[in-house]
Amino acid sequence: MSISPSVLDDRRADVPARAIAALTGPDARFASGPEDVLGTTTPVFTHRQRNLPGVMEAAAAAHPERPFVVDAAAAAGSDVLTYGEARELIVRRAGQLAAQGVRPGDRVAIAAANQTEYVLCAWATLYAGAVTVGMNGWWTGAELEYATELVGPALLLVDEKRRERLTGRTRDSTRVLTFAQLAAASAPQGSAPARHHDAPEDEAAVILFTSGTTGRSKGAVLSHRNLVHFAMSSALNGALNAASSGQPTSAGAGGGGGSVLSASPFFHISGSAMMLVAGPWSGLTLVIPPAGRWDEHRHLDLLARHRISKWSGVPTQYWRLLECEGFNAAELPHLSGLGAGGAVFPPKLVELVAERFPGVPIASGYGMSETFGLGTLLSGAQMHAHPDSLGTPTPLTRVQVRDAHGATVPEGETGEIWLHNASVFLGYWNDDKATADVLDADRWYRTGDFGRIEDGLLFLDSRLRDIVIRGGENVYPVEVENRLVEHPDIADAAVIGVPHPTLGQEVKAVVVPRPGSGLTADTVRDWAALALAAFKVPAHVEFRAQLPYSATGKVLKRELEADGG
Repeated sequence: MSISPSVLDDRRADVPARAIAALTGPDARFASGPEDVLGTTTPVFTHRQRNLPGVMEAAAAAHPERPFVVDAAAAAGSDVLTYGEARELIVRRAGQLAAQGVRPGDRVAIAAANQTEYVLCAWATLYAGAVTVGMNGWWTGAELEYATELVGPALLLVDEKRRERLTGRTRDSTRVLTFAQLAAASAPQGSAPARHHDAPEDEAAVILFTSGTTGRSKGAVLSHRNLVHFAMSSALNGALNAASSGQPTSAGAGGGGGSVLSASPFFHISGSAMMLVAGPWSGLTLVIPPAGRWDEHRHLDLLARHRISKWSGVPTQYWRLLECEGFNAAELPHLSGLGAGGAVFPPKLVELVAERFPGVPIASGYGMSETFGLGTLLSGAQMHAHPDSLGTPTPLTRVQVRDAHGATVPEGETGEIWLHNASVFLGYWNDDKATADVLDADRWYRTGDFGRIEDGLLFLDSRLRDIVIRGGENVYPVEVENRLVEHPDIADAAVIGVPHPTLGQEVKAVVVPRPGSGLTADTVRDWAALALAAFKVPAHVEFRAQLPYSATGKVLKRELEADGG
């Protein structure tokens, strides 16, 4: 059983045929057709930019005076960059990168908190023809060191906090500069590109880190095509949703401006998508909140003060926002769209959001780094009728549910979820085996998740990789387990997720101590915290004499979960 790209017609029976024709006809903005993509026939948009610098050039030419980046923490008068101003600074930074020895095809890694210079340097890397590598700013020094050695960047750009964390942890051959140092560096005459490096669309543009069953971070390599396709598919879906509710298709198709609160880190899919392509493609203004822990009171103030039109958050943020003293949706008249991602969105929360934000549509998506977030989308009436589903495919996406032999299963039966679209990644950096494990000969991506298709909707049944999703952050149990068993007093360990009322899940470690060790829960947590980011450290620790194993030597985590961990 498969869901095909017929989502553009019969799968969108809620959209008037005239609106679909106006959006997707041969000469329309979202016209599409099959093309050869890396040896595989793939549906693509006909009228597209061929690389990311082309997207920014078009945005700067179309609305040079429109604000592109607003830094909510910056001093008054220096907190706004228009598209025209940003483009000029990007070209200058590209010249400075070239003067530092960065060449087309090189990697430039960035480890920093969200800020204007992050945006400029990520774009400048692309203008220079290099690959932007987003490093998790919450990683420990050891984790940053591992990722740096994996991708071998020509340059590592950091803020002051990350520089301190990396002190003594990078090879002599790895050049590390702060944003301030790069901005102060001179760019010799002629080092800046006259326009930008005209990269082929299937050339690498971005590397985002993900993790697999081994628990070690892998670099997912994404092309210019991958990101541009994401922007157009998302915009078309927005236009179709607008048409289904009787609004003009221009209300959702992008290009008309508006503002988005960029609360998601730029090294995440949602943050990088808005910064690198969806924002410029749609002419949006990116409002960067002050650094630090997310705070619902400050968030409400930012939504109102900056007249935010779009915001996407994880369930725990929505719970805190709706329960915040002083919350009043009437004070947010410009809010026109809400997004949900990062964790399962509970049906009760869907109802509460609809009640507290009357008339504001909300949508949730299913995707991953390897598809640049594109897979399925749940929105509108479907989200309220079937909040437990993953929805239907995004435009020009195909979904299949397959058995262990690769054959599609009948409707209603559980199998492994596979995705195919023009946003499927190039592969994992320097890891051909891991790439071959998830990409078949026709470039279908194996998600590692199990689900089923019923009545044209995709449902998630289980996650093959046992990922714990804590407040929108993926925690891979094997990575935590590997750290725990390095402790001399821990004989065995298993990590699972347990329910949490606002975070969705919390990390729990089930530990087998060595006889006579005197191991305590605090010792376990402190040991984990020495090597892992805070969100990966187990909040709960239980001690057992032994773990349940199957005949093939695998820990029976379902038994642990059934026993309450």
